Amino acid sequence: MGILRTKTIEPATGSTLTLGASGDTITVSSDSIKANTFKDAGGNTLFTSDGAGTLSSVNSALAPAGPVLISTSTASGSSSVDITSGIDSTYDEYMFVFTDINPATNATYWEVQFNAVGGSGFNETITSTYFRAEHGEGGSENLSYDAGFDQSQGTGYQNLASGIGNGADECVAGILYLYSPSSTTYVKHFYSTSQCYHASNYSVNAFVAGYINTTSAIDEISFKMDSGNFDGKIKMYGIA
Repeated sequence: MGILRTKTIEPATGSTLTLGASGDTITVSSDSIKANTFKDAGGNTLFTSDGAGTLSSVNSALAPAGPVLISTSTASGSSSVDITSGIDSTYDEYMFVFTDINPATNATYWEVQFNAVGGSGFNETITSTYFRAEHGEGGSENLSYDAGFDQSQGTGYQNLASGIGNGADECVAGILYLYSPSSTTYVKHFYSTSQCYHASNYSVNAFVAGYINTTSAIDEISFKMDSGNFDGKIKMYGIA
């Protein structure tokens, strides 16, 4: 077997270089192949890289099962986290996972609001429900519907968790789901469950659900405390 040593091989004509004939097997001994666009034998693009590791034009057959991470937002002494890109018709369901949300103000509330395409602010009309189960370190417990935390055609931020402590070891964590945000036919449903370390030393599990009463597409979401700044992380996932 002969050996060909060269730095560059280019096609004699055009821009396509063919290695081997149909039915041949090409073996590459190198530990890497560097290219920005990868296609199959039929010319279908499998994925494209920008040369820095960011992929685009990923073939749907390569999509992983389960949630796909779209973005990560980190708050550090922030007044809010506003996610203004990535919510579109790509997915029918979006999942927001918030972890270690620690407020600067004691006994404050964790809240969310939405913005429709072309809207001027986070003030969409919401009708919602809110109930919670709680158990204190001293042994007292309670299960209640909290009418003060729901909305009836309200345009304020929706409470997701209440009374969160601001101690160094106190925080809230949970998940918010948003369904079919790009629909222009139906209202947009959401629900959330969260677990917080209450300022009065309670474990509080809050359950919130409702709908955004607009048929306009929703493309932005905002998280904040009802008072003061906060630290924490919010990951946005798409679910096919």
